[in-house]
Amino acid sequence: MNKRIFILGLFTLLQQTLYAAIVDTVETYSPSMQKTIKAVVIRPDNYSKINALPVVYLLHGYSGNYADWITKAKGFEKLADQYEMMIVCPDGAYGSWYWDSPADPAYRYETYVATELVKWIDGKYKTIRDRKARAITGLSMGGHGALYLAFKHQDVFGAAGSMSGGVDIRPFPNNWDMAKRLGSYAEYPERWEKNTVINMLYLLRPNSLALIIDCGTEDFFYEVNKNLHEQLLYRNIPHDYIARPGSHNWNYWTNAIQYQLLFMHRFFESR
Repeated sequence: MNKRIFILGLFTLLQQTLYAAIVDTVETYSPSMQKTIKAVVIRPDNYSKINALPVVYLLHGYSGNYADWITKAKGFEKLADQYEMMIVCPDGAYGSWYWDSPADPAYRYETYVATELVKWIDGKYKTIRDRKARAITGLSMGGHGALYLAFKHQDVFGAAGSMSGGVDIRPFPNNWDMAKRLGSYAEYPERWEKNTVINMLYLLRPNSLALIIDCGTEDFFYEVNKNLHEQLLYRNIPHDYIARPGSHNWNYWTNAIQYQLLFMHRFFESR
């Protein structure tokens, strides 16, 4: 065997051995919706030796579920080992948009993720129970959800991110079940105006949240993300903004999550 190939193979095996996160599927409970909801919980391999860990809540997109990240971005879970953090991937239903729906009381996913799930995770795992050790991010619908929840619950989350997020829902009134959650834009324009991320910047103060926004330049959400970036600049709200070639797909998000979790790690380290 070629000596160089052998050494490279040994190095790869060593990396895999060093980073072997613990991945569990758990059943959580939502009192507000009175149902059991699944989630993936990722812990670093040395979890048993650590007193307490920061947590990143990682949201899926429309039509996805709790298992999307672990099955479609294979290998990203090793970052839990590298950065000594927990990652929690909840189920946000087929098209909840992570709202407490004013049109359908069966959908209370703001309450579930920002309150009930955080409480459940803190009760079951060795977490640092402080906003300075909690972050939230997600893709597409989950990118909207992460910013929406963090803006409204700054006492819970200290950092938030978005990958290809639907950060302004108003240009898409007939898409992705949003009208089922809010009512139609024509009938309930105030609901749409109130529940779109770009109209919620008044909730922020400079440095009240650590923010990272990422969207590909070929993505159908690119323009709304660019607009959000410009509005944050106008309001002097510090944030990281990434725009690079790419579209609305798992190739992009598998890359983007690397930057998101590095950003969250650096936030946790600065606390």
